[in-house]
Amino acid sequence: MAVDISEILAFLPCETPDAWVEAALAHPEELLIDHANCEKKAAGTALNLMFRYVDKLDLLNKMSRLAREELRHFEQVLAIMKKRGVEYRHLSSARYANGLRGIARTSDPNKLVDILICGALIEARSCERFARIAPHLDDELQDFYLSLLKSESRHFKDYLALAQRYAVESIDDRVEAFRQKERELILGEDNEFRFHSGPLRAA
Repeated sequence: MAVDISEILAFLPCETPDAWVEAALAHPEELLIDHANCEKKAAGTALNLMFRYVDKLDLLNKMSRLAREELRHFEQVLAIMKKRGVEYRHLSSARYANGLRGIARTSDPNKLVDILICGALIEARSCERFARIAPHLDDELQDFYLSLLKSESRHFKDYLALAQRYAVESIDDRVEAFRQKERELILGEDNEFRFHSGPLRAA
């Protein structure tokens, strides 16, 4: 059954550029390796939140489930890589996540709210990119990436709902600030291809 991601497309400030899709198809190993990295980092973020905010039961439950799902996805990517003879090697990080977190506030409760908004954007963009790249991939990868849409969409909603829950005021202005930063990062050129990179800068 098709997954409706219209809410995610409406939330994101822009679509992934065609140039990123072209770069992804030209760097199939990096696509898989950095996808694995993203899943691992997503699990780590969820666990860090669980350790930092032990008094927030709703957050603990949501992040526990999210971490388990992200680690399962990590294992699935590793299995695909092994099957295809792709070695899991070090890749430098994209500027994307750090670029978003660079405008986050530094003291709670605002810090938590901003981290959660960042999480919502990262999950939303991941979902959009899975949907964007899937039609261009072989059947195995296409099926796998489309299978991730439901969980990524739910993660986006969980993060956004938690941000609203723990904010002391409306989060609309903060969401808009992060959306504009995200747009810059997605449309701006990068020197290396990554899952969350912008289009590649011409050599």
